[in-house]
Amino acid sequence: MFSYCTDPSTLDGFQWLSCYLTTGKHMNLYTSVFVVLALLAITAPVALTFGFGAATASRSRIAPLRWFGKGYTNIVRGVPDIAFFLFFVIALDQGFEWLRHKIKCPDWDQPIRQGIDFVVCDAAKLPLSNAPQWVHETYGFFLAVLTFSIVFGAFAANILFGAMRAVPKGQIETAEAYGMTRRQAFWRILVPQMWVYALPGLSNLWMVLIKATPLLFLLGVEDIVYWARELGGTKNARFTDYPHGDWRMWYFFALLIFYLAFTKVSEMTLDRIMARLTKGQATSGGEAQRKAAA
Repeated sequence: MFSYCTDPSTLDGFQWLSCYLTTGKHMNLYTSVFVVLALLAITAPVALTFGFGAATASRSRIAPLRWFGKGYTNIVRGVPDIAFFLFFVIALDQGFEWLRHKIKCPDWDQPIRQGIDFVVCDAAKLPLSNAPQWVHETYGFFLAVLTFSIVFGAFAANILFGAMRAVPKGQIETAEAYGMTRRQAFWRILVPQMWVYALPGLSNLWMVLIKATPLLFLLGVEDIVYWARELGGTKNARFTDYPHGDWRMWYFFALLIFYLAFTKVSEMTLDRIMARLTKGQATSGGEAQRKAAA
């Protein structure tokens, strides 16, 4: 905070704005940008891992694995995202506490379900009531990453399953004819080639994931949309040293610029990845590159 911010009544326009934009709540807004970026950076590979596992399970010759893969994909995709975020996180949190309760408090003689209340011993609570604030925030962020990963992992599974089926069967049969096992043909032939078919769908899923980050507030994480609404609302001298009118339009306009710029950079990056993947492939993108180089 600048030294001249101690007396806002003496500030000119630029000084007032510089002081206003460096308040504690604005620092929380700037921090929330990194929270959103961290969520995307962690959720994307985790969701892709879930999706790859479910897609592989859906192709399995073992019936229970195949049922699990297809069941996970179809059930999660069939539930509205907002309903999943509202109720699944509560069930997940209570599931963790129930497991800890069974381990840490085996002598507990009271029912865990007491009407609408979920009661566990103090040692089983997540996080502990005496834990520092950063532990509570980290736990909430962990639940958010896990929930986003499960939801978008189901969509990724559907995309990857279709991409696996798009790889010509003749290549798998040729690999097996040359002596490769089913596992070797999967990892050396199918997996490297499926990405060129999966990337268009995964690109769209990445864009949807970016747009879904405002749902963080449903999981108790204070994201950039929360702070934009909080800071943009009407402030008067009774509640703040820097009163202003309703500035929500400007805050949300800044969010519009942020999301548009982020999606544009993502689009450019994904286009370069697609160009690299299609090079030499027998696809429309690879054929276009071949003709351009001729």
